[in-house]
Amino acid sequence: MTPDTLRQVPLFESLEDDAARRLCDLLEAVEAKEGQTLFRAGDAGNAMYVIESGAIRISIKAEDGNEITVAELGPGEFFGEMSILDGQARAANATAMESSRLGMLSRRHFLSFLQNNSDVALGMLTALANRLRSTNELLQRRVSRNVNEEEERTLTFADRAADAIAEFGGSWKFIIVSLSFFCLWIIVNTFLLTRQKFDPFPFILLNLALNVITALQAPIIMMSQNRQSHKDRIRADLDYKLNLKNELALNEILQRLHLLEHDRGRLTTAQDRQSMESLPRQAAK
Repeated sequence: MTPDTLRQVPLFESLEDDAARRLCDLLEAVEAKEGQTLFRAGDAGNAMYVIESGAIRISIKAEDGNEITVAELGPGEFFGEMSILDGQARAANATAMESSRLGMLSRRHFLSFLQNNSDVALGMLTALANRLRSTNELLQRRVSRNVNEEEERTLTFADRAADAIAEFGGSWKFIIVSLSFFCLWIIVNTFLLTRQKFDPFPFILLNLALNVITALQAPIIMMSQNRQSHKDRIRADLDYKLNLKNELALNEILQRLHLLEHDRGRLTTAQDRQSMESLPRQAAK
């Protein structure tokens, strides 16, 4: 990878010529075939990658076993930076979507290069924050969808019938239909039928039918409400997990910013020391 190609990466676009050439010497060329897995979640993280050509898919595996694509990266982008910053295992899978040419930078070389180029660390933290924000938005969309999908998969015919009856029983349609039926029943047994009334006043059969309907309607509505409460509990649990993940991500960003500020202060102190040491030499000349 040449310095001009390296500057196409937004993270390294502000590097000076000497720094860009030094970084190019540290990069190791890697060829990845289509479908090749560069690393998986849980692998040891000892290097980051810069894409010179091709495309890389970053994905994670959800609890339900489905693979979620977090990002699709192209030329000029980088990945694998989280592991070389904290030294922990990989958090996602990286797979080549097509034949790709990459530049691999080991953790040891990266940390030594970072000591003299603190702006690169700040740019990397900014990119990390943007990626975490995108991932959180993706997970939030999946949370709002998964609750309904999970509940839909477990519904039986009796559950669907209970929901339909509960929805109809709590509407104006049910009230209008009931009043119309009661009025028709009373009119038929009071005025239309004069000799053989099947339910004469005081309408004992009608009272019996109303009691049966009420006795059956109450537990059906309770079944529907219990299922809705279960759905609300699932949604609340997923919201809690999402909020916890956001809090952990924010704490991680703050910790890395603190480390960056510490490294910047140490670098400034070293530069001031070098300047003070060069003053007597310049005065002697």
